[in-house]
Amino acid sequence: MSTSLDIQTLYEALRNKLGLQWVSGKSHGSKIIHNSSDSTPDLSLVGHLNLINPHCIQVLGKKELEYLDSLQKNSRKDAISHLFSGQSSLIILASQRKTPEDLKSAAARGEIPVLSTRLPSQETIRNLQYYLSNFFAEKITLHGVFMEVMGTGVLITGESSIGKSELALELLTRGHRLIADDATEFARFAPDIITGTCPEMLRDFIEVRGLGILNVRAMFGASAIKNNRNLRLIIDLQDMDETIEMDRLHGSMRNRSIMGVDIPAITLPVGPGRNLSVLVEAAVRNHILHTKGYDASKAFIERQKRRLENAHE
Repeated sequence: MSTSLDIQTLYEALRNKLGLQWVSGKSHGSKIIHNSSDSTPDLSLVGHLNLINPHCIQVLGKKELEYLDSLQKNSRKDAISHLFSGQSSLIILASQRKTPEDLKSAAARGEIPVLSTRLPSQETIRNLQYYLSNFFAEKITLHGVFMEVMGTGVLITGESSIGKSELALELLTRGHRLIADDATEFARFAPDIITGTCPEMLRDFIEVRGLGILNVRAMFGASAIKNNRNLRLIIDLQDMDETIEMDRLHGSMRNRSIMGVDIPAITLPVGPGRNLSVLVEAAVRNHILHTKGYDASKAFIERQKRRLENAHE
């Protein structure tokens, strides 16, 4: 499914953060900046003034305006005409610089909106790049509870009524943070980075059987809520009665592909007397050690190997 972004949507989203103001072309706010299905080669969404390979959003700062001022009359006219030829969808003037009259006139003729921002050009571009990469990122929704445990994004999955929300509630009492309950929206921002956020309708809430809907922010405070986290580990809860393939040395560690990114996944058997919150914390600590290059099973095997070698000397 393709995703499209119009100028008015971008303006509303970044108006306060960038201090955006309309210079001209407000009536053309419905103009599409970019559609994710557009397969135009070498298409760049945002950048400084480029008349050879125009960006969808052209940002004009001090240097760009000085460049236009340095041109002879006819060259300047050609440059501005090319700028508003329709290849770009939006022009943004950085640092709230005064808009030249010939630029305003060309914008009106080309029906290309012009905005101004209080931020310098480089900072404006960084903010726009972040917003655009987020907006057009590949997204999916996964069932489960997404939490931040010791700074690590952990998705807790499992069959319905196996105890995911109860486990999340216990983790909250131990100082960890909730991102989303039941459904988490994940977006792929980079080849190896998937970030999870909570849909607006579910934000701050968790459903626990027997207790109903609980407001985590109201019960535990704002520090118990995290807006987003990169997905680093999946904990899959399974009934202990089910057959689970498990290695006594290496446990049940495997990789699960999410949008083409391999995420470590661990299966935890659920049964009477098992303290799942402690097991989740241990799994996260062990995962952190793995990312630093330490493998407890390998260290154990090496110790046994040395013991056997010493016994035969």
